[in-house]
Amino acid sequence: MSLLQPSCRVAFAALLHDLGKFHERTGQPVAGNLDALETLYRYSHAAHTADTWDKIEEFAPDLLRGDVAPFTGRADVAGHEEADITDSMANAAAAHHAPKTLLQWIIATADRAASGFERKKFDEYNNDAEGQTPTHKNRFQARLVTLFGQVTTTTQAAGGKHDHAYPLQALSPQAIFPQRREQLEPKTDQVAKAEYVAVWQQFMTALAAIPRSHRQNWPLWLDHLDSAWLTYTQAIPSATNRGVIPDVSLYDHSKAVAALATALWRWHEETGQTDASALAQLAAPERPDWNEQKLLLIQGDFFGIQDFIFAQGAQTQRHAHKLLRGRSFQVALLAELAALKLLETLQLPSTSQIINAAGKFLIVAPNTPATQQAVTTCRQDFDAWCLQHTYGEIGVGLAATSASCNDLVGGQFKTLIDQLFVELDTAKHRRFDLCGAAPTVMKTAFPLGACAYHGRMPADQAGDETRAASSSLSRDQIAIGERLTKQARLLVLNSGEGFSATQALELDYFGYRIAFVPDEDVSGKYGELAKTGKLVRAWDFDLPAADGSVFQGYARRFVNSYVPLFDEVDQHLSDKYGRWESEADFDRQHPIKTLHHIACENRRLPADGKQWVGEIALVTLKGDIDNLGALFQNGLKDSTFARWASLSRQVNAFFALWLPWYCAHAEHGRYRNTYTVFAGGDDFFLIGPWESTLELAGALRREFARYVAREDISFSLGAVMSQPKIPARQLAVAAERGLAAAKSLSGKNAVSLWGSSISWSDWKNLMGTRREALERLMEEAGGLSTGFVYSLLQLAEQAENEQHRPENALWRSRLAYRCARLPKHQQAVARAIATECGEALKKYRGAYRLPVSVLLYRQRQ
Repeated sequence: MSLLQPSCRVAFAALLHDLGKFHERTGQPVAGNLDALETLYRYSHAAHTADTWDKIEEFAPDLLRGDVAPFTGRADVAGHEEADITDSMANAAAAHHAPKTLLQWIIATADRAASGFERKKFDEYNNDAEGQTPTHKNRFQARLVTLFGQVTTTTQAAGGKHDHAYPLQALSPQAIFPQRREQLEPKTDQVAKAEYVAVWQQFMTALAAIPRSHRQNWPLWLDHLDSAWLTYTQAIPSATNRGVIPDVSLYDHSKAVAALATALWRWHEETGQTDASALAQLAAPERPDWNEQKLLLIQGDFFGIQDFIFAQGAQTQRHAHKLLRGRSFQVALLAELAALKLLETLQLPSTSQIINAAGKFLIVAPNTPATQQAVTTCRQDFDAWCLQHTYGEIGVGLAATSASCNDLVGGQFKTLIDQLFVELDTAKHRRFDLCGAAPTVMKTAFPLGACAYHGRMPADQAGDETRAASSSLSRDQIAIGERLTKQARLLVLNSGEGFSATQALELDYFGYRIAFVPDEDVSGKYGELAKTGKLVRAWDFDLPAADGSVFQGYARRFVNSYVPLFDEVDQHLSDKYGRWESEADFDRQHPIKTLHHIACENRRLPADGKQWVGEIALVTLKGDIDNLGALFQNGLKDSTFARWASLSRQVNAFFALWLPWYCAHAEHGRYRNTYTVFAGGDDFFLIGPWESTLELAGALRREFARYVAREDISFSLGAVMSQPKIPARQLAVAAERGLAAAKSLSGKNAVSLWGSSISWSDWKNLMGTRREALERLMEEAGGLSTGFVYSLLQLAEQAENEQHRPENALWRSRLAYRCARLPKHQQAVARAIATECGEALKKYRGAYRLPVSVLLYRQRQ
């Protein structure tokens, strides 16, 4: 018997167990008798959960006449006087503070374990009515405090800052940035409740937007609901009790509870421990079974991602922009599908997947023999697929760690986190079971030659006059690169029947077929596919709209990149693209800019309008957060499962949600030509026109500091300038070297460009204040010769090596001489130029080449 459907229902009840907190804070009354409900469920918010359940039922799968196992449905008790509705889904969700049945105790146990409550601590929490939080606000006025403010770093001895919080708004690229609490938190309950009412109404509208036809498919519908719940509860504090810092969102707490409750129920169900004795064990104040290893935490991690994305072949430059985009999306898609394959094999819903970012995922499962076998089966399937289609270039490492509820409590959770890190690292290095049954050497042949887009793989389609020899994997990558700008939804199917070649990809992916489709179809939003079970998932991967709105009725996956497109302004100024204007690879129906077009975007047309000026070049940026592992392992004092998952989601949101949207919608369209090859987890890889992309680097660092509301959580970055004809693989290698050079500085928090590695504060001064000062002096002088600007680069080199070569100490005299030799009409500002450049060279030495080079490249014709 399949346990997937009942597991979805347990997850649904657990996910919405605190629905009442959301509704209560709107100030809206319950329909029933509040006093009676509070007596039954202990707290007013739990009473609101029970009373509000009917509102959710209107948009959910049939909970009246349909199968609702393992809960008791209303149809089950109709006409049966001996039947008991106590184990209804609504009661199981609402009774988590006063549980009586096994199902109620499972959700209550998950609630306490997710929050990391020791028994005594929970008793104190449970007996304390909601009052003022440590931020001195009640449950209406309190806003979600940022977790980043409480992270301990090497420069901050202890966390615990509560001075920033999030606005009470739906998820959007703008709403994820915290603000100072004194400016954000309402002063009155009336204003605070009004904010909750607005978000509540948006949530109810979102539920109605989920396709009605998908309600017949529990796993599919629950995935949509999960995204809606994320969108409208990600900024709501979960706990506002006295003494509890409101730093975990209602979403992150609910998601953790849903995952744990589902795994706990499955463990009891599969081991047959569902009788009165099992209930007594769960309900006992001493928690006798909290040391039982009921949970299995399954981690997955893709390896070989960079080599895969930047693979080379004879034709890679021709389709470079499509291949980069397609491969990046393909890797993100494979990570999602690997997690989905595990979930389906384990018969678990999407809510059991706690983390999925940048190729890494974490699933909470029951620790049973069936689960262990499922992990083994999936590991073999993943290995077989990756070996068959990528020849081991990429792979999936899986690590399974057993855990008890007590492992999620207090200091034991820190030990569990350390164990998870070690076991995942071990799994990454145990590739393809090479010491076991897997072949260490694969036999292959090249009867059709090598794939023109990946020179190390055999082609399975011969080339001719119109096309190059290719493999199905590469053709899918190019197809993905094209369709990402044309379609907004992705369907995961058990069968690819009924979809044309312009929609479905060639390969199956871990047993699934993939189709790219428009927003919806005329036959009921793929309802027939959902009804027959062919539709496994329907994902919205489109970038947020200009206003930042995220949820459009479908499950959301933040896996897309921003792709520069031609618009009317570009077409009006098309002559700036020179000989690449009519490039053969240009698609006029969906005008995606090639890397050659992007390289021309910072050219300028002077006032005389005669000739475009400015370097034709790209800049590649590769960056990641400094010391991220230490932040997750040691940064949060008294960390809990929900707080840990919340921090991971928030780290990913900056790069996966905000960064692509910012490139598309930044002020004045300044960064709309920067292509986000990948952005998610804690890192990013961008390619764009050289000058605006260097400006974007500084903007990213500034916005990241605003996002974490502090300066000592940072990222480092490697920047590389190149011609558009340079293969992407070489760009990746050079950017990786630059990133390593930046991280080699003491304290990291640095950037590397043109052979100089400097701190971000020096970057801000050099590329801002110093560049602007030199540019202003150049304008006052009526322009400086290219020779003079080149001499400044030479002087920077001499100033950098002054200690190693004594003759380089003459750079000061040489600077004075060069300024004195300026033409007579420039002598008025020559002294100011000597002073400005002399001070900058003395302070920054060789790094002064950065602003000088920018000004030099801007003048290129």
